[in-house]
Amino acid sequence: MTGFGKVTAELPSKKVTVEIKSLNSKQLDLNTRISAVYREKEIEIRNELLQMLGRGKIELSIQIENIGKETAARINFPVVESYFEQIKTLSDSLHLAEPSDWFRTLLRMPDAVKNGMAELDVSEWNTIHEAIGAATRQLIAFRVQEGVMLQKLFERKIATIAALLTQIDHYEGERIEKIKSRILENLKHVSEVDYDRNRFEQELIYYIEKLDVNEEKARLNNHLKYFVDSMNQGREQGKKLGFIAQEIGREINTLGSKSNHVEMQKIVVQMKDELEQIKEQVLNVL
Repeated sequence: MTGFGKVTAELPSKKVTVEIKSLNSKQLDLNTRISAVYREKEIEIRNELLQMLGRGKIELSIQIENIGKETAARINFPVVESYFEQIKTLSDSLHLAEPSDWFRTLLRMPDAVKNGMAELDVSEWNTIHEAIGAATRQLIAFRVQEGVMLQKLFERKIATIAALLTQIDHYEGERIEKIKSRILENLKHVSEVDYDRNRFEQELIYYIEKLDVNEEKARLNNHLKYFVDSMNQGREQGKKLGFIAQEIGREINTLGSKSNHVEMQKIVVQMKDELEQIKEQVLNVL
């Protein structure tokens, strides 16, 4: 979701530089720094950026550099003349020396210079509008490039989790046998206790069924496939991928809590590590 674009437009009397950058955000958060003369177009700009960029923390800057002789700033002659007369009168009245640099003194007085609000020129705005569009397309191209890299990263991480999941099969049968052996071994040490062997078998089966992870494995495998399928469905899948990553995490956590086996728990830790890297980067997906 990050990106940057910059375009400079040359006008007869000014040079306009448009910069736009994007960071991660759950919705469109647009901040603009533009000249007051273009402020009336802000809603139009916002709507267009929403359509083109979807969401993100967007910062748009339109900087103007005057290269011609014309300027909107004008010296306010009546005000400057009034200041001049007042200062001279005050100097004579208080027997003070007049300012050595009249221009510096007078032009720094309040309202000595006024900034005229120029009207928005249609042809000028068309040029700037095109520059905004070009800068935005640069940002989108940056996003696309980042998205390609992220997709490759996600595919590797999902494939790694899927490969780790298959390794659990190797330890699952061994785990059940160890649980049975441990329970039977403990019963030998309490030989003085009489127990119903049929009931014991029933309880043992129930206990082992509670530790069965076949459903978790199946759901996790389906979530992994769903994550990859969603990536290939086009743009604006970021939130959906985030939700799927949460579901993947739930199944991995359940595997860890039910594994009751050292090697299986090691595999679960590796899965969590891969998933955390996915969660960190899925925030960058639009």
